[in-house]
Amino acid sequence: MKAVLLTGHGGPEKLEYREDVPATEPAGGEVLVEVGATGVNNTDLWTRRGLYGSESDPQSTGGWRRDRPMRFPRIQGMDIAGRIAEVGEGVPQARIGERVLVDPVVYAGEGRERLAEADMIGSERDGGFAGYVAVPAPNAYVVDTSLTDEELATFPTAYLTAEGMLNRARVGQDETLLVTGASGGVGSALLQLARVRGARTVALVGSGKEERARELGAEAVITRGDEDLSESVSEAMEGLGVDVVADVVGGEAFSEILRSLRPFGRYVTAGAIAGPLVGLDLRTLYLKQLELIGSTAGTHEEFADLVGYVERGGIKPLLAGVYPLSRINEAQKEFEEKSFFGKLVVSPG
Repeated sequence: MKAVLLTGHGGPEKLEYREDVPATEPAGGEVLVEVGATGVNNTDLWTRRGLYGSESDPQSTGGWRRDRPMRFPRIQGMDIAGRIAEVGEGVPQARIGERVLVDPVVYAGEGRERLAEADMIGSERDGGFAGYVAVPAPNAYVVDTSLTDEELATFPTAYLTAEGMLNRARVGQDETLLVTGASGGVGSALLQLARVRGARTVALVGSGKEERARELGAEAVITRGDEDLSESVSEAMEGLGVDVVADVVGGEAFSEILRSLRPFGRYVTAGAIAGPLVGLDLRTLYLKQLELIGSTAGTHEEFADLVGYVERGGIKPLLAGVYPLSRINEAQKEFEEKSFFGKLVVSPG
């Protein structure tokens, strides 16, 4: 079958496109999905480059599971849409032919407390940058929609991460939310999912992307590079800060982002595109009585909610471009340049 093999941590040269990879077989309790399309994620790039480090050495090379090394070669690709082609032992034959969206998080049981020890499809096991992929049967959710596979592949990881962030930060109706990186996959998902629950959003985007953020429901838009971010947020909120910051950027802007919170505000993060090591003035934290919250991926229950949003049309796909699987390097290069709004996907067809 066609597949892209990640042969080790490093640059694009570590990705090897082949058309002679042995076909995948579903094990007991698994289904084999014929891949229609797979989304490109920041996690794919960080995993390839080994940027997750370890708790004892942030500069070390490591994958998603910081407690153990990755195994190579690995087929990446977390956001999978397609149809079930075969089933393993113990899975009803009636599932063959189902159109599915795949939950990328693999763990036993229920609840958020298990996420710290979860594996990820495309990281600890092979993913969707291939013609076929075997996944645990419960991770393949039937989806009833007229959206294309390419459109469906924009949802799983970004929207699951965003829903998890909103739940972890307890974002409620009429609260205000500052979304950093609002033109990216998770950021644009946050804008839509916050609107679903009745929250109001302030979007931080790069120049030229302001109007798209407004179209997604942002009440106010701030252009990245403004001299004083916290002041810009205050002006947008008529002198007040925001209740919650949902941040996937980190880096040098962290301190300014934190200052934009009202007293008793909550800061939640699920990424660090601009850099994982940040400066924190503890006086800001304790004098304003703020909460700092970490969030990773999302639960199976949250993924089921996501599928419901898709089927009801509560959220819409933001498909920025489609690449053939053979051009995965070009897709990741465009992804790193961040010149688009929404999500890029690849298709094996």
